[in-house]
Amino acid sequence: MSEKTTQKIQTELVYGIHPILELLKAKRRKLPTLYTTKPEPKAWALIAPLIPPYTKVQYVTREALTNIAKTTDHQGVVGWAMPFQFRKKPFEPSKSPFLLMLDGIQDARNLGAIIRSAYCTGVNGVIITAKNSAPIHAPALKAAAGLAEHLDIIQAPTAKAATQELAQAGYNLYLATLAQGVDATTVSYQEPLCLVIGSEGTGVSPDILKAGTRITLPQRTSDISYNASVAAGILLFLIGSKSKKGI
Repeated sequence: MSEKTTQKIQTELVYGIHPILELLKAKRRKLPTLYTTKPEPKAWALIAPLIPPYTKVQYVTREALTNIAKTTDHQGVVGWAMPFQFRKKPFEPSKSPFLLMLDGIQDARNLGAIIRSAYCTGVNGVIITAKNSAPIHAPALKAAAGLAEHLDIIQAPTAKAATQELAQAGYNLYLATLAQGVDATTVSYQEPLCLVIGSEGTGVSPDILKAGTRITLPQRTSDISYNASVAAGILLFLIGSKSKKGI
């Protein structure tokens, strides 16, 4: 087996200034290999002091970086990191009173943008579903500006399984829906709580719609809708601003 093949099996691609920078700051997983250009990008000055001794830094052309990352959106830095570490233990209401669950978010950029908003608004933990969801890989990490590295994220088998576990633990669930929900700006959110954001196309899974309180963002007309990441950002800010544990 070639070194390249072994590398791909054991590590995951990460690219972009902020994803690499936050990965190094978090120190949750190792970064065996790092590629950049000569001269280095300006932001290299932020990354260089954090590079551990074991990381092998290689200088290549910008075209080579694009070939490795399969995109031009690498900002001159590409790395191979150990796999993203999901949280194994269930969240506890006393320690994690403000959660977010993503029920089938399929667009990597939406996933990353929502995770970024979650971190900024003080979310204690995130739950994603293994089924019909975008993985937490390089494009999502780039959209999250690397902030996924600092959050506890659980990958549940299904939304139904996750909601059952959350309910048993005592969490109040608030499910974002396009219509037929309580005006989200008027709700008195009760901790411990979990905000549920559904998929871009079909929304929250039908089998969990009765698991909590449906909430809806006001909008101009009923035949339009917010982008999933935009709706999540608004709701997270709204909830976080009313929470002592949030922003």
